[in-house]
Amino acid sequence: MKCLIGHPLPALLILLVAGLGMPRPAAALLESCEVSATGVSFGTYDPLDASDTEAAGNVEVTCTVVLVGLLVTYDIELSTGGSGTYFPREMASGTNSLEYQLYTDATRATVWGDGVSGTGTRGFNTFLSVGTHTQDYAVYGSIPAGQMVEAGSYSDTITVTVLY
Repeated sequence: MKCLIGHPLPALLILLVAGLGMPRPAAALLESCEVSATGVSFGTYDPLDASDTEAAGNVEVTCTVVLVGLLVTYDIELSTGGSGTYFPREMASGTNSLEYQLYTDATRATVWGDGVSGTGTRGFNTFLSVGTHTQDYAVYGSIPAGQMVEAGSYSDTITVTVLY
């Protein structure tokens, strides 16, 4: 795929993770949670393509449960990234920007954010035994078609927060 000026435009969203455990009284049976992520790599974006560019990444949450028979809950939030807003998120290449979005589901209906201002979060709510438990969550990304941008390598940094 080529841009208007004939240079490939690799659009890469790097999902960097800061596993921030913020204690909440309702989940006292969790000793700790850790988070890791695989970035959403969009590959080459073609501004002349009429279709949105879509890709997926992954967030993995591993929690240690220390009490038996109690409900385990946590929520996963994603930050706005460098744009400072969810609508739209933007990747940057120098002073150039490329709009994109991250979603909680494959239909790309719910923007993954902090649960306010029209965004949703992903969560976990179940009974677990004592020990370490890992859960994967897909991150669905989309770059809207028709953005006339300069060739370059575009990226953004998203912080993942696990509230437990």
